[in-house]
Amino acid sequence: MSENHDFPDEDRQVSSGNHHSVGKTGRPIVYVSRTETFSACHRLHSNHLSDEENFKTYGKCNSLNGHGHNYKVEVTCRGPVNPVTGMVVNLTDLKQYMENAIMKVLDHKNVDKDVPYFKDVVSTAENIAVFIWEQLCEYLPCGILYEVKVHETDKNVAFYRGEGLDVNNGLPGR
Repeated sequence: MSENHDFPDEDRQVSSGNHHSVGKTGRPIVYVSRTETFSACHRLHSNHLSDEENFKTYGKCNSLNGHGHNYKVEVTCRGPVNPVTGMVVNLTDLKQYMENAIMKVLDHKNVDKDVPYFKDVVSTAENIAVFIWEQLCEYLPCGILYEVKVHETDKNVAFYRGEGLDVNNGLPGR
């Protein structure tokens, strides 16, 4: 874990000011993003629907053999700028976290068959965004992850900001 995050919790709070976002101690709050791409295949299919309902719901994306995408994932962290390092998050650390949480798990995989999380969860872009969020929470300091944006295609994007999570364990309220 990066050592750039030894800030009191009050620094993570945003106060509304005159055109800038600062923590209670006056440190600027900055958003830092990193992007990765991965290729994976999946089939949109819900075990809770009949074959007919699945086809009606997902159309060609319910094809028995699945289909693939070249996904783009943007991970955004948010926090105060460390006065010593000048960073919100060390990008070298973030790159490694994304390698472990996203690339090793999803790249060149059949999402439905190779990732246990999706055994009973439909592998939509929305659920992939939630999955990546949960994976990254294992690596990033608490409270720094702001957004996971998954570009399934150039036109279809899902983003997740942690809403609906149980803050005590980082899991979605299911």
